[in-house]
Amino acid sequence: MTQPTGPRPRLDVRGAVDLSTLARPATPQPGTPGGLPVPGAFVIDVDEAGFPALVQSSTQHPVVVLLWASWSEASTSLASELGSLADEDGGRWQLARIDAEANPQVAAAFQAQSVPTVVAVLAGQPVPLFQGAYPREQVRAVLDQLLVAAEANGITGLVTPSSGVAEPEAEVEPPLPVLHQAAYDAIERDDLDAARQAYEQALRENPRDAMARAGLAQVGLLDRTRSADLQSARAAAAASPDDIEAQLLVADLDVLGGKVDDAFARLLDVLRTTAGPDRERVRVRLVDLFEVVGGDDSRVQSTRRAMAAALY
Repeated sequence: MTQPTGPRPRLDVRGAVDLSTLARPATPQPGTPGGLPVPGAFVIDVDEAGFPALVQSSTQHPVVVLLWASWSEASTSLASELGSLADEDGGRWQLARIDAEANPQVAAAFQAQSVPTVVAVLAGQPVPLFQGAYPREQVRAVLDQLLVAAEANGITGLVTPSSGVAEPEAEVEPPLPVLHQAAYDAIERDDLDAARQAYEQALRENPRDAMARAGLAQVGLLDRTRSADLQSARAAAAASPDDIEAQLLVADLDVLGGKVDDAFARLLDVLRTTAGPDRERVRVRLVDLFEVVGGDDSRVQSTRRAMAAALY
């Protein structure tokens, strides 16, 4: 089992809009359609923010991680079985349920190839258990072996009954500048014109305001794609490869959906086959999308180099 991978670059700029949340599915609430059963006393639902604390707790008691997905009936069934077994064992181990699609970094850290996947954590170290749906008696046998291993390593603490949700430590963020807050509020109420005006004013007052520049680029992206249909846009781009606007729209939609590599590759291909005003339009759009993704992102840096080679 490999160590957890580093954090993926996010498409977010505080004070503008966090586009990374648009690329990930929302986890259904426990007890709702598509969600898992309501957690018991020894069951918690964890996301990426709460994961480090969960790993730390494995030095006191065994943690059993269920990686699941809302579309998987086997996940729901297994979650119910594991929750029942956790109650049966009375706090000798804790069940942590993690939505693999909404928390891809955690799924990648455990090298999960499918759902459901069950992995234990002992003293901070992952211990693969099984994948797929197992009969209750086989799951019971696996858990018994885990408890023997935990005892052999001196991990014998009991889990404190919980309310079912792992709460990460709250981070106190400084207040936003007035114009940035105005832009953020405007985006929340879907008033992109007002958000654009706020960011433009912020840049007039401080041309070096990188956060305002990124926010303005993100607002532009949202505005360009607000009425677009991805399937129709892809079909139009495939049917008319020389249609610059069609290619630009698909690139925008790919960035919005988190497919940054695809978007950059598409625009680089167009850049290499165009000239004059068309090439300049593509260059400007690439630069704009660089602002959206973030200048320190490795994908932006490599694409900048490729763009320079294509232009000069």
